[in-house]
Amino acid sequence: MYEWIKALHVIAIISWMAGMLYLPRLFVYHCEAEIGSRQSETFKVMERRLLKAIINPAMIVAWLAGLWLAWQGGWYMAGWFQAKFALALGLSAVHGIFVRRVRDFAHDRNTRSQKYYRIINEVPTIIMIAIVILVIVKPF
Repeated sequence: MYEWIKALHVIAIISWMAGMLYLPRLFVYHCEAEIGSRQSETFKVMERRLLKAIINPAMIVAWLAGLWLAWQGGWYMAGWFQAKFALALGLSAVHGIFVRRVRDFAHDRNTRSQKYYRIINEVPTIIMIAIVILVIVKPF
């Protein structure tokens, strides 16, 4: 069962990361759209669907499967896992920021610039790289 849950965890992480990398790109383009325009309304639908249909469910499955794996594998005491756990919490916080930004765009209340979204787009990538290194190399 462990290997099946691990496969589910990896699939969920891939899905979560795909959404976390794509959503801020949508925000960059949404910034260019005039409020109330057809383009702006289309971005609202795309952002909402991406969040509700892919990113949120993938995050939930990733967390549930990951916690199960940590418990069953006894990883929760390992230093590398504790660092990974902290980074996963950070990624979840970024997810929360993205949820708020989707709501801001949905209500035409975005106050952030394209530059902000281009920069924040890099945060999930950096976290992902660190997590992969921790899981594969297990440096401590």
